[in-house]
Amino acid sequence: MIDRQTVFEIHRLHNLGFKERNIARKLRLSRPTVKKYIENPNPQRPKPIIRASKLDSYKDRIKQFLEDDPQVKAPVVLQRIAKQGFDGKITIVRDYLKKLRGQQNFRTAFIRFESPAGEQMQIDWGHFGSIGYGETMRKLYAFAAIECYSRMAYVEFTHSQNQHTLHQAILNAFTYFGGSTEQIVVDNMLTAVIERQGSLIRFNDAFLDFLRIFNITPIACNVASPHEKGKIENIIKYLRHNFWPLRTFTDLCDVNRQVKTWLDTVANVRTHQTTGKRPADRLADVSLRPLPQLLPDCRQTETLRVYNDFAVRFDGNTYTAPPWAIGKQVTLKADQTTVILFYQEKKIAVHNRCWQRKQRIETDSHRRQVKKLNRKLWLDKDINAFSSLGQEAVDYLNALAQAGQPIKKNVSKLLSLKDDYGAVSVIYAIKKALVHNAIGADYIENILYQEMTPKNQHPPVRLKKESLNHICLAEPSLAQYDAHVLKGRKNDDRNHH
Repeated sequence: MIDRQTVFEIHRLHNLGFKERNIARKLRLSRPTVKKYIENPNPQRPKPIIRASKLDSYKDRIKQFLEDDPQVKAPVVLQRIAKQGFDGKITIVRDYLKKLRGQQNFRTAFIRFESPAGEQMQIDWGHFGSIGYGETMRKLYAFAAIECYSRMAYVEFTHSQNQHTLHQAILNAFTYFGGSTEQIVVDNMLTAVIERQGSLIRFNDAFLDFLRIFNITPIACNVASPHEKGKIENIIKYLRHNFWPLRTFTDLCDVNRQVKTWLDTVANVRTHQTTGKRPADRLADVSLRPLPQLLPDCRQTETLRVYNDFAVRFDGNTYTAPPWAIGKQVTLKADQTTVILFYQEKKIAVHNRCWQRKQRIETDSHRRQVKKLNRKLWLDKDINAFSSLGQEAVDYLNALAQAGQPIKKNVSKLLSLKDDYGAVSVIYAIKKALVHNAIGADYIENILYQEMTPKNQHPPVRLKKESLNHICLAEPSLAQYDAHVLKGRKNDDRNHH
């Protein structure tokens, strides 16, 4: 049968008026084939005719031979069934033996391997759906580890299987067990095994660096060989069937609290079917390697820039920093519960990790610092003088602060422009700049240059004391003057009465 795309093309050309001969030539098909698919685009495959085999009456006997000796060869089988009347060739016998052995692969027997105490730990991941945080859904994974001799298990749920999460989970398992083993058995996860060719294995460099601190030897299972880590496979199954059913969770912390309770009250205190002892009791007989005094920092680490909204971007959210850090590069360290910011190795912010995306995680102290910084700016004499130009000037100062512009530098230039063009022209330019969100003294200067003419005025008198030449006075408020005059008149009227 031809593919569906060719069938479609046959009908497309036929609908365009092409003759069968032209269609066959264009698609390089025979005319009978073109005709057949024009008449019926979905022809049924003819059912194969099953013919009786010479071997049919001997198949049960051959199965018995194979059960008696799984390695029996085709010539031996042929000799036995030939005595019973089989007159076929060895090829059909060999093919049938190959077929039977293929069917028996799934029943291959494996020798149970028991590790000495403290020698080996097996680890693996399991996928357990997802948890919702508002409109955000996060995948849920279970990291499981088992000390093979005692069958003591550790389980930790995560929202990621990345390198940092793997290392932190293994470290948490060591802490839970009270020490480390000599070996760790992994499957072919990319965070542990980069590539393999037969028995040659290339481990992940970061994974090896992590294990080196504990002097642990990694062992990678062969591809499609789950029996090589059967103990951890059984823990994942046990988790699915004993812990997971009929439970509800609010968040990642909740599911980890519940699984910790399950480990301590069910999984590790039950009588194990194979050992006949409780894993917690059996672990007491194991001498694990002590953990090093200085444990590795397994937190996810990134170098990020603090933006003008005094926050960094991480994992779909923004986390605030002190406003003085705007424009600086800071180091972020994150684990399952906490996000911490450092500047030059000094801790400057601590946040609870948020798993819902598109959120701003802000501390009250950072917001108060921003407001306090703004109050300090208002006390500056130049800024005070500029703000006296009116509400438009105040709005422009706020826009400069939000845009992260150097306020004092911009205000100094704006006051200079006011001296050259006049207050009215500067306010006009500010209004126009605010409409187009053009924030910065350079934009104001450009607008004034294009649309205004500098005032013709004589330079001010220069005083000998240079500091007096830089005094900036606030623009007088006529409204305040009028209020003062009215107040004086009211006082006069009271005195006359």
